[in-house]
Amino acid sequence: MTQIRKITKAADIAKLTPPEKGHRIHYVDGVPGLGLRITAKDVRSWVFNYRVKGTLTERRYTIGRYPQPWPFSLAKDEAKVLRREVDQGGDPMGEIHDEREAPTVRDMAERYIEEFMPKKRESTQTEEKRRIRRLILPKIGNRKVREITLADMDKIHRSMAAHPYGANRTLSVCSVMFAKSIKWGWRETNPCKGVERYPEPARERYLSQKEIAGLSEVLAAYPNQVVANAVRFLLLTGARRGEVLKMKWADVDLETGVWVKPASTTKSKKPHRVPLSAAAMEVLASMERTNDFVFPGRKTDRSLCDLKNVWEKIRQDAGLEDVRLHDLRHSYASILASSGLSLPIIGRLLGHTQPATTARYAHLFDEPLREATEKVAEHVSSASKPTADVVKLRG
Repeated sequence: MTQIRKITKAADIAKLTPPEKGHRIHYVDGVPGLGLRITAKDVRSWVFNYRVKGTLTERRYTIGRYPQPWPFSLAKDEAKVLRREVDQGGDPMGEIHDEREAPTVRDMAERYIEEFMPKKRESTQTEEKRRIRRLILPKIGNRKVREITLADMDKIHRSMAAHPYGANRTLSVCSVMFAKSIKWGWRETNPCKGVERYPEPARERYLSQKEIAGLSEVLAAYPNQVVANAVRFLLLTGARRGEVLKMKWADVDLETGVWVKPASTTKSKKPHRVPLSAAAMEVLASMERTNDFVFPGRKTDRSLCDLKNVWEKIRQDAGLEDVRLHDLRHSYASILASSGLSLPIIGRLLGHTQPATTARYAHLFDEPLREATEKVAEHVSSASKPTADVVKLRG
């Protein structure tokens, strides 16, 4: 066949032959930018070359395959429409480039982890990363941030219905990330807003005196006394798990019996000064100093990493199947409340910054308040009794 340089009519296309390798473009006479690209395997597609105003870089837009669905006549008409768009300052490839470059949910998560997660507590970082990598990214990680809808988030939330608390926490992490994406200009609305959370009944589990005695027996027999002492310390101080695990000898004044928790370990991000009981001090006195941490791990320069796994064994042996480690903190608070101590005092000991947080223990004051009001009743009753015998007069 005779090779031609320009296509002037449809019949010319049949005369074109594929190159030996790569591809070759044959442009259409009278239609600026329109060309037929032919590959070595004789795959034919219409392309449109153009330059955006103010730039020197040429862009190439693929219209589609020849002869179907784009015969010669339709390709010419489409090229003319594209040319008018370019002449008016448009960019046919702009939307395609924008779509290709648009950030994905994975991009959003990586930026969130890098820029904002370091500001959170270590335990929070670990939990959020777990939710992002195991529960969120496998489902929507490769999708564009701007295309995620409320229906998508509601579907993810409902897929975790068997674990209401976890579903709500996962949704919260997503909501924070999408809120950040709005500030970054990646989308305009938060698709998590409007998803109905599952009810979370307040969990109130306190150890009875008998249960505490049983737990103490198990701890006394536990082979790893560093672990046992960490659990004892949780119950004796009401401190959070992370605060105890990161506790250093330098944080404790053994003479005055005061523990100053560093801001880096507290939920409020503020130092928290608390007095230690004699029993808590006895625990410290029994500990051997092997490194900077009060409760050292197996590595010489580390603390205990976690207590979740060992707690499973301990609570089973103590018959406390429904008791979490955090319930030791609640038990500590309940003992304080039942002893008649005020909410502000309890809040100070627990490190609460908001009175409303401590108010959850208000109902535990019923018994001390009843005892107090009974004392008033006894006082009033004794004062109301007649001081002398009444003499009846004969009629």
